[in-house]
Amino acid sequence: MPVATAAGSRRPAPFPTERHDEDLPQTTEDGRRLAAKLEGQRVAMLTLEEAGELTSRPLTPLEFDEHGRFWFFTSRRTMQPLLGGAAREANLAFADAAKGVYASLPGQAELVDSPELKAALWTAAARPWFPDGEDDPDLMLLKFAPRRAEAWDGPHSAVLRLAAMAASVVAARPIGLGEHQRLQIHSRD
Repeated sequence: MPVATAAGSRRPAPFPTERHDEDLPQTTEDGRRLAAKLEGQRVAMLTLEEAGELTSRPLTPLEFDEHGRFWFFTSRRTMQPLLGGAAREANLAFADAAKGVYASLPGQAELVDSPELKAALWTAAARPWFPDGEDDPDLMLLKFAPRRAEAWDGPHSAVLRLAAMAASVVAARPIGLGEHQRLQIHSRD
Protein backbone atom coordinates (compact mmCIF):
# COMPACT_ATOMS: atom_id res chain seq x y z
CA MET A 1 0.00 0.00 0.00
CA PRO A 2 1.61 3.29 -1.03
CA VAL A 3 1.70 6.32 1.25
CA ALA A 4 2.03 9.93 0.17
CA THR A 5 5.03 11.86 1.44
CA ALA A 6 4.95 15.58 2.18
CA ALA A 7 6.45 16.28 -1.24
CA GLY A 8 3.61 14.32 -2.84
CA SER A 9 5.72 11.42 -4.12
CA ARG A 10 4.44 7.93 -3.46
CA ARG A 11 6.30 4.96 -2.09
CA PRO A 12 5.33 1.64 -0.48
CA ALA A 13 4.44 1.78 3.21
CA PRO A 14 7.00 -0.10 5.29
CA PHE A 15 4.36 -1.76 7.44
CA PRO A 16 0.84 -1.39 6.04
CA THR A 17 -1.75 0.15 8.33
CA GLU A 18 -4.44 -2.18 6.98
CA ARG A 19 -3.63 -5.86 6.85
CA HIS A 20 -4.12 -7.55 3.49
CA ASP A 21 -1.81 -10.57 3.46
CA GLU A 22 -1.64 -10.52 -0.33
CA ASP A 23 -0.29 -6.94 -0.12
CA LEU A 24 2.59 -7.79 2.23
CA PRO A 25 5.85 -7.65 0.28
CA GLN A 26 7.44 -10.75 1.78
CA THR A 27 7.39 -13.99 -0.16
CA THR A 28 7.52 -16.60 2.64
CA GLU A 29 4.92 -17.45 5.26
CA ASP A 30 7.34 -16.55 8.08
CA GLY A 31 8.18 -13.26 6.33
CA ARG A 32 4.48 -12.40 6.08
CA ARG A 33 3.94 -13.33 9.74
CA LEU A 34 6.86 -11.12 10.79
CA ALA A 35 5.58 -8.20 8.68
CA ALA A 36 2.14 -8.58 10.27
CA LYS A 37 3.66 -8.60 13.78
CA LEU A 38 5.73 -5.49 13.06
CA GLU A 39 2.86 -3.63 11.42
CA GLY A 40 2.78 -0.07 12.72
CA GLN A 41 6.26 -0.22 14.32
CA ARG A 42 8.02 3.09 13.80
CA VAL A 43 11.24 2.57 15.78
CA ALA A 44 13.77 -0.26 15.84
CA MET A 45 16.91 -0.56 17.94
CA LEU A 46 20.04 -1.58 16.01
CA THR A 47 22.79 -3.15 18.13
CA LEU A 48 26.40 -3.34 16.92
CA GLU A 49 29.72 -4.03 18.57
CA GLU A 50 31.60 -0.77 19.01
CA ALA A 51 35.08 -0.69 20.59
CA GLY A 52 34.48 -4.03 22.30
CA GLU A 53 31.05 -3.09 23.69
CA LEU A 54 27.55 -3.61 22.41
CA THR A 55 25.84 -0.31 21.64
CA SER A 56 22.33 0.34 20.36
CA ARG A 57 20.74 3.21 18.47
CA PRO A 58 17.18 3.90 17.37
CA LEU A 59 16.32 3.90 13.67
CA THR A 60 13.06 4.39 11.79
CA PRO A 61 12.30 1.56 9.37
CA LEU A 62 11.57 2.78 5.85
CA GLU A 63 10.78 -0.55 4.26
CA PHE A 64 10.75 -4.31 4.84
CA ASP A 65 11.25 -5.38 1.23
CA GLU A 66 10.20 -8.44 -0.76
CA HIS A 67 13.64 -9.97 -0.15
CA GLY A 68 13.21 -9.79 3.64
CA ARG A 69 15.58 -6.83 4.15
CA PHE A 70 14.93 -3.77 6.30
CA TRP A 71 15.99 -0.34 5.01
CA PHE A 72 16.80 2.75 7.09
CA PHE A 73 18.23 6.21 6.52
CA THR A 74 21.34 6.87 8.55
CA SER A 75 24.22 9.30 8.86
CA ARG A 76 27.39 8.65 6.85
CA ARG A 77 29.33 10.60 9.50
CA THR A 78 28.26 8.43 12.44
CA MET A 79 27.79 5.01 10.80
CA GLN A 80 30.70 4.86 8.31
CA PRO A 81 33.29 4.41 11.10
CA LEU A 82 31.22 1.56 12.56
CA LEU A 83 30.33 -0.31 9.39
CA GLY A 84 32.98 0.78 6.92
CA GLY A 85 32.40 -0.81 3.55
CA ALA A 86 31.57 -4.34 4.72
CA ALA A 87 28.53 -6.05 6.20
CA ARG A 88 28.77 -6.60 9.96
CA GLU A 89 26.93 -8.75 12.43
CA ALA A 90 24.16 -6.83 14.14
CA ASN A 91 20.84 -7.28 15.91
CA LEU A 92 17.62 -5.43 15.24
CA ALA A 93 14.95 -5.27 17.95
CA PHE A 94 11.36 -4.03 17.97
CA ALA A 95 9.15 -3.54 21.03
CA ASP A 96 5.53 -2.47 21.29
CA ALA A 97 4.42 -2.74 24.91
CA ALA A 98 0.92 -1.45 24.08
CA LYS A 99 0.33 -4.39 21.72
CA GLY A 100 2.45 -6.88 23.68
CA VAL A 101 4.68 -7.56 20.63
CA TYR A 102 8.45 -7.94 20.81
CA ALA A 103 10.93 -9.14 18.16
CA SER A 104 14.68 -9.71 17.95
CA LEU A 105 16.40 -10.29 14.60
CA PRO A 106 20.08 -11.25 14.28
CA GLY A 107 21.61 -10.55 10.88
CA GLN A 108 23.95 -8.39 8.81
CA ALA A 109 24.01 -4.58 8.63
CA GLU A 110 25.60 -2.82 5.68
CA LEU A 111 25.80 0.75 4.38
CA VAL A 112 24.48 1.35 0.87
CA ASP A 113 24.89 4.53 -1.16
CA SER A 114 22.27 4.33 -3.92
CA PRO A 115 20.85 7.64 -5.21
CA GLU A 116 17.95 5.77 -6.84
CA LEU A 117 16.98 3.96 -3.64
CA LYS A 118 17.40 7.15 -1.56
CA ALA A 119 14.98 8.91 -3.92
CA ALA A 120 12.51 6.01 -3.84
CA LEU A 121 12.51 5.85 -0.01
CA TRP A 122 12.79 9.59 0.70
CA THR A 123 10.29 11.03 3.15
CA ALA A 124 9.99 14.61 4.38
CA ALA A 125 10.11 13.25 7.95
CA ALA A 126 13.88 12.71 7.43
CA ARG A 127 14.52 16.37 6.54
CA PRO A 128 15.39 17.48 10.14
CA TRP A 129 18.43 15.14 10.03
CA PHE A 130 19.17 15.56 6.32
CA PRO A 131 18.28 19.18 5.40
CA ASP A 132 19.44 18.82 1.79
CA GLY A 133 16.94 16.02 1.24
CA GLU A 134 17.77 12.89 -0.71
CA ASP A 135 20.92 14.62 -2.05
CA ASP A 136 22.29 15.41 1.43
CA PRO A 137 25.97 14.33 1.45
CA ASP A 138 25.55 12.81 4.95
CA LEU A 139 22.58 10.63 3.92
CA MET A 140 23.26 6.90 3.62
CA LEU A 141 21.05 3.85 3.56
CA LEU A 142 21.50 1.08 6.07
CA LYS A 143 20.42 -2.34 4.83
CA PHE A 144 19.69 -4.95 7.49
CA ALA A 145 19.37 -8.55 6.29
CA PRO A 146 18.02 -10.78 9.08
CA ARG A 147 18.85 -14.49 9.24
CA ARG A 148 15.90 -15.28 11.47
CA ALA A 149 13.53 -13.61 13.89
CA GLU A 150 12.36 -14.40 17.37
CA ALA A 151 9.00 -12.91 18.26
CA TRP A 152 7.01 -12.78 21.45
CA ASP A 153 3.31 -12.00 21.57
CA GLY A 154 1.59 -11.14 24.81
CA PRO A 155 -1.95 -10.11 25.64
CA HIS A 156 -2.83 -6.89 23.77
CA SER A 157 -4.50 -5.23 26.75
CA ALA A 158 -2.63 -3.89 29.78
CA VAL A 159 -5.44 -5.21 31.99
CA LEU A 160 -5.11 -8.70 30.48
CA ARG A 161 -1.32 -8.59 30.90
CA LEU A 162 -1.73 -7.62 34.56
CA ALA A 163 -4.30 -10.40 35.12
CA ALA A 164 -2.06 -12.96 33.38
CA MET A 165 0.93 -11.87 35.48
CA ALA A 166 -1.10 -12.14 38.70
CA ALA A 167 -2.35 -15.62 37.75
CA SER A 168 1.20 -16.67 36.86
CA VAL A 169 2.54 -15.48 40.22
CA VAL A 170 -0.16 -17.40 42.12
CA ALA A 171 0.33 -20.57 40.06
CA ALA A 172 4.16 -20.23 40.01
CA ARG A 173 4.14 -20.87 36.25
CA PRO A 174 3.40 -18.78 33.14
CA ILE A 175 -0.32 -18.51 32.42
CA GLY A 176 -1.63 -16.51 29.48
CA LEU A 177 1.56 -14.47 29.13
CA GLY A 178 1.81 -15.00 25.39
CA GLU A 179 3.78 -17.09 22.96
CA HIS A 180 7.32 -17.22 21.61
CA GLN A 181 8.00 -18.03 17.95
CA ARG A 182 11.15 -18.60 15.92
CA LEU A 183 10.68 -17.43 12.35
CA GLN A 184 13.04 -18.23 9.50
CA ILE A 185 13.65 -15.10 7.44
CA HIS A 186 15.83 -15.84 4.45
CA SER A 187 16.73 -12.39 3.19
CA ARG A 188 18.25 -12.27 -0.26
CA ASP A 189 20.47 -9.69 -1.90
